[in-house]
Amino acid sequence: MVMNETTLSRRTFVKGSLASLAVAGAAGTGALYGCSPQSEGGAGAGETATTDQISWSQCNVNCGGNCIFQWHSQDGKVLYMESDNTGDADLQARACLRGRSMRRWLNSPDRLMHPMKRVGKRGEGKFEQISWDEAIDTIASELKRVIDTYGNDAIYVNYATGMYSSTGKQPGLRLLSMLGGYINQGYDYSTNMLQAIMPHMYGSAANLDEDGNHVTLKKPATAFSPYDAVNASSFSEAERASDLVVMFGNSPAETRMGGANAVWDFAKVREAVESRGGRVVSIDYRLNETASGHPDEWLPIRPGTDAALCSAIAHEWIANDQVDKEFLDKYCVGYDEDTMPESAKGQNKSYKDYIMGTGYDMVEKTPEWAAPITQVPADTIRALAAEIAAAEAPFIVQGWGPQRHTNGEDTTRAICMLPILIGKLGLPGTNTGQREAEPPTYLVGGIPFSNPITTTIPVYQWVNAVDHGHEMTATNAGVMGAEKLNNDIKFIWNYAGNCLTNQHGDINYTHEILADESKCEFILVWDTVMTDSAKYADILLPDAMRSEQLNMQTQGYSEFYTAVVVGGPAQEPPAECRSSYDVCADIADKFGIKDDFTEGRTHDEWIQYLYEQGAEADGNMPTWDEIKAQGVYKRTLEPVIGLEAFRTDPTANPLATPSGKIEIYSETLAEIANTWELAEDEVINPIPVFTPGFQGYGSVNDEYPLYCTGFHHKSRTHSSFGFIPELEQVARQQLWINPADAEQRGIAQGDTVSVKSPAGEIRIEAKVTPRIVPGTIAIPQGAWHKADMNGDRVDEGACVNTLTTYKPTPYAKGNGPAHSMIAQVAKA
Repeated sequence: MVMNETTLSRRTFVKGSLASLAVAGAAGTGALYGCSPQSEGGAGAGETATTDQISWSQCNVNCGGNCIFQWHSQDGKVLYMESDNTGDADLQARACLRGRSMRRWLNSPDRLMHPMKRVGKRGEGKFEQISWDEAIDTIASELKRVIDTYGNDAIYVNYATGMYSSTGKQPGLRLLSMLGGYINQGYDYSTNMLQAIMPHMYGSAANLDEDGNHVTLKKPATAFSPYDAVNASSFSEAERASDLVVMFGNSPAETRMGGANAVWDFAKVREAVESRGGRVVSIDYRLNETASGHPDEWLPIRPGTDAALCSAIAHEWIANDQVDKEFLDKYCVGYDEDTMPESAKGQNKSYKDYIMGTGYDMVEKTPEWAAPITQVPADTIRALAAEIAAAEAPFIVQGWGPQRHTNGEDTTRAICMLPILIGKLGLPGTNTGQREAEPPTYLVGGIPFSNPITTTIPVYQWVNAVDHGHEMTATNAGVMGAEKLNNDIKFIWNYAGNCLTNQHGDINYTHEILADESKCEFILVWDTVMTDSAKYADILLPDAMRSEQLNMQTQGYSEFYTAVVVGGPAQEPPAECRSSYDVCADIADKFGIKDDFTEGRTHDEWIQYLYEQGAEADGNMPTWDEIKAQGVYKRTLEPVIGLEAFRTDPTANPLATPSGKIEIYSETLAEIANTWELAEDEVINPIPVFTPGFQGYGSVNDEYPLYCTGFHHKSRTHSSFGFIPELEQVARQQLWINPADAEQRGIAQGDTVSVKSPAGEIRIEAKVTPRIVPGTIAIPQGAWHKADMNGDRVDEGACVNTLTTYKPTPYAKGNGPAHSMIAQVAKA
């Protein structure tokens, strides 16, 4: 599809761009796209199946799109689905290939059907069926025992993003809060390093007290929203006014593919920017799907070295007097000596000192310095620097991959330095360097709860908290809301998530911790299919899916409209599957608090109550009867410019940093670096610098000579949909390897190869392609782990987290190793 032939419409874009990619790979699997295949007794190609019910629902796995479905059912069973076809075509939330395979999930032969208890070792996946009464009695008994023995701060609700309840993410949070609480999780796996570090540069409302005064951050879990329109601009703003888009590790064609998602917005951005004589630059170690039709956009770079590239660009601007000194003096702290805080003046600690080689490491960050680190030629760096400086409205934007490295805290800030240095933020067509804003305008809320425990651990630290939580403090482990943990984690509540193993890090190490029943004493897992994490359950519960109950969802990350969908059930839950709300009510009954938990409402009555609350507060939404009849309510959102109010009047609209300004140099981080207990190889930097990071640049050796990184894959949203065979056929799990690296190892396209890292070994099919930089291999994340944990532990499922080393990052204590690995590849 040539995007500049005609003005794009959503209809032609979805039909001509995304669907055509999928059809070739899934020929003969018509149900993948919404029509029921003949083999299942439905209508054939070109026919319409006869149904007696249409029910609305949404795909709520966490790509963020929440694309809209119409389920077509007959005799209480879903036959096929259609995606959104309501209203203006430009406001249609049409599902991508993943979402259109949801019926395969809903009616999968792999569905969990009955409550079960573990009969083998943890991780073996051996269970026997039990009754719901036994399951509920056991859960209630174990909760009471752990609370009585250790206290509520020995309970942890693990990070999860699966097919969660319609009454909010987890009714379990309400139940546990009413029982005395649980340890909170800080940040998330997607943006751990970003959320932790960016408040020190751009600030956050979480840094303010009730009077608007700056306070020490207590709950960084909400410190910096990566979706916040205050901190970033929307793609629609780039479409409206930008003449250059520079993307660092951002590929919406793979991560956010649906019609309600960023891929559609970006397609319009490219067309608009090119019409103004500008272009898009995609900086990535792969020629990703977003840039694949435009290879001239690709600027290849070694993974984890974005900060070195940004430093070299900054050097060019400083050397050529292209920085906006007036902007830096007025709006920022720490660019040079003129705006350094008193505590750091006269010590050559400014950002300019770092770049020009007069501070810190005394190395001048020239393009020649950056070239061997980044694999980007010095002349190319100079050309890019000149191009950005010459643009009237450059839109600098990063995905979440660059910060998901062991040096991610520095990288995410270093990218933001580009618009800061030239004063091109807060203006039409510009961005702050963060990912494009997708303001989550939630028109309805979830079931209410208030956790009485304030103690919070960074989300990636839970394995350490199981192993030695009682040793973890604010200064050695990033504990928030308390000085230390009182207990190790003894009870894990894991609802609709695969982050116990598959989506966590270092599966082999994590297995050892979870398998030791003297550490975590009870694990509850609640899911729809047998994930790798579910194998570690002591009690395993079968969840009803959203489409099997009355469900409601507010549109997710979309920047161009917001919506509410109410519908279902499209079919009855199979066998003994039940809604999590109903099960939590039964557990509450064992503690004598069922009436308090339910407030006299059933699951469906809570849905209605929450909707009517939202509608009353909004004033424009349909009535309950109207939304039930129409299924979908939508309205458009306006483009947003990140930090616009601050740029317009920084005195009236200060940032929530200690200075009220953009803090290039952070006194808070400098103090933390001096007071926290850090390992010898751990550094916290008060300014954005390039540091290689653990298993980053310079760490390869004879045993592990290749850099290795993960990336998001079209066939899955993380591990969600990872068991759908049709999707695996469309986009196979393949190792990306450059021809130069493959030839040295005698590897050809399609070969099965062994990939080894210091943490483990996988088997995977090789994709030999020049679309990846030499010296680096890449593995799609989210594949389901398949290994004999009592044997050689070689992972035949090719889960990238078999290869990651469990070592939380210095400040965020986050999952930086997700994309920072060293490895070797050989034919299997």
